[in-house]
Amino acid sequence: VQLQASGGGLVQARGCLRLSCAASGRPFSDYAVGWFRQAPGKEREFVATISRAGRVTEYAAAVKRRFTASRDNAKNTVYLQMNNLRPEDTAVYYCAAKATVTGATLNTQFSYNYWGQGTELTVSS
Repeated sequence: VQLQASGGGLVQARGCLRLSCAASGRPFSDYAVGWFRQAPGKEREFVATISRAGRVTEYAAAVKRRFTASRDNAKNTVYLQMNNLRPEDTAVYYCAAKATVTGATLNTQFSYNYWGQGTELTVSS
C-alpha cells in the first residue's frame, strides 16, 4: 500500500488543522494506521493510532484530548484532527500502516511496514 500524507502548514498557537493520509494499492480497511511525528533534533515519536475499522484509537499523552484520529475506509483515508495546537507540536508528521487481522492498534513505529512521506506542521506562538 502507498501512503500520502497531506494537510500540514503554518498555524498559530491554539489554532487547529486536519491532516490526511490517503492510501492506494489495497483496501485501507485491512490496515491499522498510526501517526508519528519528528521535531527538529528529536527522534520520531508516536502520536496516535486507529484500528482498521476505526473503532479503537489510542493517543500519546501529549496530544490526548486535543487530537482525534478518524478514518473513512470508503475513501481510503485516515485523518488526524488537531485542535488547540501548541508550538511544541511543530514537527513533520508521518502516517504509517500495518495490515492486521484483528482490531488492534499499534503504538510503536517498529510495528509498521508502510510509511508516507511526511507533512510539515509549524505552530507559531
